[in-house]
Amino acid sequence: MAFQGWKTLTGAGFGAVLLGGLAGSALADNALKLTELSPKGADACFGRVYDAAHLKAHPKQKVARIFFYYGHDPVSRPNEEPTPSDTSYNGFLTTTVRGAKAPQWAGGWCNHESEDGTTGAIRCGMDCDRTLASLKVDDKGRLILSDLSSDIYLDPDAEDELGKAEYNRQALGSDDDNFRLDPMPAATCQAEFARIDPIDPALGDPLRVRLKPDQAFCYGRDYDAAHMGSHPDQLAQSIRVFRGPVELASFASGGDAANWPDGADIAVSVTTRQKAAKVTQTYSCQGEADQWRCAASSKMSDFSCDIAQKEIFLKRGANGTMMLANPNSSVAIVDLCSKAANGKTKSDDKVYRLEPMPQSACAP
Repeated sequence: MAFQGWKTLTGAGFGAVLLGGLAGSALADNALKLTELSPKGADACFGRVYDAAHLKAHPKQKVARIFFYYGHDPVSRPNEEPTPSDTSYNGFLTTTVRGAKAPQWAGGWCNHESEDGTTGAIRCGMDCDRTLASLKVDDKGRLILSDLSSDIYLDPDAEDELGKAEYNRQALGSDDDNFRLDPMPAATCQAEFARIDPIDPALGDPLRVRLKPDQAFCYGRDYDAAHMGSHPDQLAQSIRVFRGPVELASFASGGDAANWPDGADIAVSVTTRQKAAKVTQTYSCQGEADQWRCAASSKMSDFSCDIAQKEIFLKRGANGTMMLANPNSSVAIVDLCSKAANGKTKSDDKVYRLEPMPQSACAP
């Protein structure tokens, strides 16, 4: 199966999810104090959608849609991330650049810059002492948003990591600042933030809902000779993804059900066409957007090498299936400490569609 559409979360992707995750873990239950933005204390929404004529006249502006929301968390991760619990953030920004299918977003704390916090310019700060934006409201009630950094969705050291050309491609444009946003109903912003990570009704419940913290499960697939003959680059002949007694006991002793699926251990067993012996590896997972990101774990393995960067990704599939993605070289087709494990995975071992199976099919 061709590999596509999975987030490997390196470079810009990691920065966007990191900042988004930090913002998404925060609500604004604290009293709204910026009366300029919210005169009556209710959640406030400001936004603008630029038409084709404006964008043609401003070729260095990448942002086609921009919305700022002041109030309670409008994102409230609907898919695989745990339920937000922190209550500190009150400003949320989302932008969609030209040609993008979904927005990006970040959040922060918005306050007056004066010592008493009641006068002066409004600044929205982020983690790592970064600025989300500066705000002011004009005499017509429109929000003037400035000081928007071009690398707001990137890691702080992204330019060194990505190189100048790729950094410029992923960063916002030189004209992406000093936006004038119109006041809008709160529901408009809520609908815009809902575009970030929508639930696909055809796929059913997220994995974190479908699979409970104290529930064993087994998914797998056995490929027949006809399939293997038509996929000469696929090594995996039989594959299982499961949580059994060992994984359940591990979570019961140290996991937090309120933050499920973060900290969930899963095991992956693979038998290849080259040898009949199974290779099994344990992974520790966390929810990120619409997938579980699972890093190879050493706590229930005999491997002594550094396997921290060996990762797989799980998503829910149609009709109760589970999708397992191996975009790099992470599935335990070989001993993860062997030299062979350092190579790139072949094209036909990147994505697997697994069926639910009885627990006995995943027994050691």
